[in-house]
Amino acid sequence: MKRIACFVSFLGFCAATVVAQEFETLKGHGGPIMGLAVSIEGQVVSASFDNTLGLWSGRKVAWLDAHDAAVVSVAFLEDGRIVSGGDDFTVRIWEDGQARILGRHKGKVAALTVAPGGQMVASASWDGTAVLWPLGQGEPKILSPRDSGVNDVAFSPDGTHAFLATTKGEVFRFELSEDEAAEPLVQHGFGVNRLMMAPNGEWLAYGAVDGGTRVVDPATGDAIADFTLDRKPILALAFHAQSGLLAVGDGHGYIMLVDTQRWRIQKDFRAMRRGPVWALAFSPDGEMLFAGGLDDVVYGWPLALMDDFTPVGGQPRSFLKDIDLMSNGERQFMRKCSICHALEEQGGRKAGPSLYGIFGRPAGTMPGYRYSEALKNSRIVWNSGTIDQLFDQGPDHYIPGSKMPMQVIAGAKDRKDLIAFIKTKSQATEKQP
Repeated sequence: MKRIACFVSFLGFCAATVVAQEFETLKGHGGPIMGLAVSIEGQVVSASFDNTLGLWSGRKVAWLDAHDAAVVSVAFLEDGRIVSGGDDFTVRIWEDGQARILGRHKGKVAALTVAPGGQMVASASWDGTAVLWPLGQGEPKILSPRDSGVNDVAFSPDGTHAFLATTKGEVFRFELSEDEAAEPLVQHGFGVNRLMMAPNGEWLAYGAVDGGTRVVDPATGDAIADFTLDRKPILALAFHAQSGLLAVGDGHGYIMLVDTQRWRIQKDFRAMRRGPVWALAFSPDGEMLFAGGLDDVVYGWPLALMDDFTPVGGQPRSFLKDIDLMSNGERQFMRKCSICHALEEQGGRKAGPSLYGIFGRPAGTMPGYRYSEALKNSRIVWNSGTIDQLFDQGPDHYIPGSKMPMQVIAGAKDRKDLIAFIKTKSQATEKQP
């Protein structure tokens, strides 16, 4: 692929006129932004709770749709192909808009990392493993820490070691030429969510559930720097090698920029009006920082203008409304249904189909939505009785094998109120099976 020296040219700007750049928004997803990556050519790819990837060329987007659940991690390979992982337990590799399954875990895929040289992809999973998937010949290699889910994985620059961040708060250092169990390099005490290895291998940064952002020697685990602030958890890390900037995103919607050459905080600002920062990525030239969170939008800041901006996002999210302003039926819908389903006929891009007209509709028949075989073959017709059974038993028992998340509404009155609310809003006449 042809390298583009000026990344921002694809946005219609030029690095020489960075002061004239404007804040960037990439809109189109139907759910929160969970993962981001930027290619060496400047293309942005976004992973979303709406089960899709968005591949952006300026504000134009190509949708990559193959996952059966939320997509939470994404990375570019050096040849321009994309790898993605998500809540459907799969790692997928994309070429020319088509996906194939590279590998499958037994739990959620929490993070992906491309190995130095680009010949291998590592996936971290809540099933308690990290798996190294070869992109050519060879068998996958499984790394297992001590009875703990794996949140992230990083490689040493020479590819001889892998580092695993665990839900129990440990960072393990594995020597890949050996099959022996590794000992913890770090024992933080709270879950470690993210890892970032310096390209020269001189430091390893990690972000933890308790708000800890710490930097250690990757060989010994000795402390180098600590940027822990009174905000938690740390959810995203990104690094730009040429500028030496480490970006840290947290659950309070702040982004901290750390100068790794001097080990000091260069900038700390509230990026999101509401909600966390789940994903961060720098442009190749380091002049733009992209972020994703609770909104259905990818935001991008020109770093040269970060002294003159206000927090972004904060679009109304119905499930964040004051509960005192909602009826019980609406409250149940917002908590259990709204992030995946819309009630309007044109519900936009969401993880699940619109519930408009659901009463009397055979399950798995709404045009344009990719249903699971379990739902399409269920012979269920949605009405008050079947929706009540769905939430009484839980989707995993009522429709085994469906993509619907496992959840139960235990109270009969809560289920009745939810059904009445959906019926009122869905503009449909109920039909009995």
